[in-house]
Amino acid sequence: MATIRIPQAVPSPSQDCEKLRKAFQGFGTDEKSIIWILAHRNSTQRNEIRETYRRLYNASLLDDLRSELSGDFRASIFQQFLFLPPPTLQSDQRFPALFWIIQQRAVTLWTYEAAERDARLANEALSKSRRKNTIRNLQPIVETACATSPHHLIAVRKAYCSLFDSSLEEDIIASHLSPPIQKILVSLVGSYRYDKQAVDSTLARIEAAKLHEAIEARKLDDHQLMLILSTRNVFQLRQTFKFYIDAYGKSIHKEIKACGNGLLESVIRVAALCIDSPEIHFAEVKLHREKCNSNLDSIDAPHETFDHQVVRSSIVGLGTDEDSLSRAIVTRAEIDLMNIKEAYLKEYKVSMEDDVIGDTSGDYKNFLLSLLGSNM
Repeated sequence: MATIRIPQAVPSPSQDCEKLRKAFQGFGTDEKSIIWILAHRNSTQRNEIRETYRRLYNASLLDDLRSELSGDFRASIFQQFLFLPPPTLQSDQRFPALFWIIQQRAVTLWTYEAAERDARLANEALSKSRRKNTIRNLQPIVETACATSPHHLIAVRKAYCSLFDSSLEEDIIASHLSPPIQKILVSLVGSYRYDKQAVDSTLARIEAAKLHEAIEARKLDDHQLMLILSTRNVFQLRQTFKFYIDAYGKSIHKEIKACGNGLLESVIRVAALCIDSPEIHFAEVKLHREKCNSNLDSIDAPHETFDHQVVRSSIVGLGTDEDSLSRAIVTRAEIDLMNIKEAYLKEYKVSMEDDVIGDTSGDYKNFLLSLLGSNM
């Protein structure tokens, strides 16, 4: 269930554009007005605002957002930003202009059309993987392939081709990723799953056994394993995962984790969790309020699926992973963020809103809270 709150009387796109234009003009930018408008419009309404803005002012709303929300030092700070460790929400205390970039990125991601946004995130993920191959960098691709609808995935692939003059599959193959990682990612993004609730229990039992055989042999690049994960509909796979537990006493997530902490294991583990329980995956991507523990390997997670990179960057004291935080809230606000909030509260005994308030600040905090459905 979505969390964004749309006012009963929504102004016309022209009226919204006029207010946005006014917010950009004058001395300083009226961030509160920008947040109030954009955070309370659904995807269709935001698309209409973007188109109307271009027609009225012969300018790109996204370009103006980047210009106005980033501050005067965007160019110089951004160059520094590329060489800093993963940015944290505490960074605004040390690098004030860096906090503008954090806020600008969140608002810009929200303003993009959904398919274009996820295509850009996928391309960015591949670019980051050239510098460092981690599950944190590749998560956006896995999330789009396994935690969105088949129709949305097709739209993302089309948008990717239009934006980058190559297919997502081509760029995965051309990346520096190892062949097994390329194979599973291409299989996942190239699939078109049946989107109706159709379950064959006999097939689920057979494929649970095939998955167990591959996992027990630690052959996570097994053709049958990849074929099952990338082609079966989510309802079929959830039944398969249930039979897996019934037959072997452990969840498939735990069994995959036992195979090791390599990138292939992490990609397949995230894929399985996004298919089985996307709300738990995205709750894990959010803030985690555990105290810093010198032995990160001892931290447990639901279904034992926490990736160490996510834990390390999300623990308070090491800095909140704002990139993952923004992506998770922005990409799920119109899908299932209410379910994610419930999973978060159940697991961590604190509301997501309270953690956002505790670990973010200023207009960035207000923007995230608006997407979470808080009354601002």
